[in-house]
Amino acid sequence: MIRDGEIAGAGEMDEAALLGLRSERLNRRSFLFGSAASLGALGLAGCATTDDLVHREAAKLYGPVPEKKFPIPAVDVSKIDPKYYRRTVRYDTREAPGTIIIDAANYYVYRVEGDGNATRYGANVPRKGFLWNGDAYVGRKAEWATWTPPKEMIVRQPEAAKYAAGMPGGLDNPLGARTLYLYQNGKYTVCTIYSTSDPESIGRGVTSGCTGLLTQDMLDLYERTPIKTKVILLPA
Repeated sequence: MIRDGEIAGAGEMDEAALLGLRSERLNRRSFLFGSAASLGALGLAGCATTDDLVHREAAKLYGPVPEKKFPIPAVDVSKIDPKYYRRTVRYDTREAPGTIIIDAANYYVYRVEGDGNATRYGANVPRKGFLWNGDAYVGRKAEWATWTPPKEMIVRQPEAAKYAAGMPGGLDNPLGARTLYLYQNGKYTVCTIYSTSDPESIGRGVTSGCTGLLTQDMLDLYERTPIKTKVILLPA
């Protein structure tokens, strides 16, 4: 190996050789500097914020579901407040696992899991004038249900009259992919927990007595909810 002092006294080395060696050293320095810069850039590129990670996980959770009767599109999670994403939370209650609790005041639906935990879903809820509370139960379940507007709705919204005989199931149907029908004392309350494809409705009071979950959330709740499941509607 030739050191700097040796280069200075090496009369036999021609100018081209000296230039070549200097060039090699410059290239080596450039390589080292460039590598450090590249590693720094990679580090910055891989530095994701908590919000980024939450949105990525939500995008997976609310991704497309193509294998259903009517392929379900992905939800635009950017249109939902992250606090309404589905998650497991601490929830102390004496209610049995499987019980559904609707907290309309805070736009949440809980499914009690036991051991102080619950699955929490963001929801849309009845608007003012249509809120109600008390105990109910799931008296019926349906996939891609036919929607028939109540007579009271047709009076309020005459445009719904064209569906008086029923609107077939599908992506445009207001009940969506899955529906849980709520009963009290053996009678249908005319209210449901249904699936919605409108992310901007979550966290709002928009319905005439029903409670809506994003379709991907409703698929999860529906599969784990048998007939006769207790439903509690908290005062709003």
